[in-house]
Amino acid sequence: MAKTKTSKYDVAEHLRTPEEMAAYLEACLEEANGDAAFIAKALGDIARAKGMTQVARDAGLSRESLYKALSGERTPAFDTILKVVGALGLKLHAEAVQVNT
Repeated sequence: MAKTKTSKYDVAEHLRTPEEMAAYLEACLEEANGDAAFIAKALGDIARAKGMTQVARDAGLSRESLYKALSGERTPAFDTILKVVGALGLKLHAEAVQVNT
């Protein structure tokens, strides 16, 4: 019987257009359930797809600090998130939700 060869799935390899990147971030925001590190990791996936060096340059951060901030192992400062979102060519938006009281 032949062995099946598998490889690790990397979402960054499938984020090719700004629309795909925005849709991925939107889906992650929906699924995060308040987990800021999860969102940071999603931004890291998008940054890797775009090119971490260029994103770091555009965000005004070092490449190393960007990798650390977007590793998903820590929660980066909100100003870092805003810089990265801008460098990625994305925009955050707010939407009113119905709160049951």
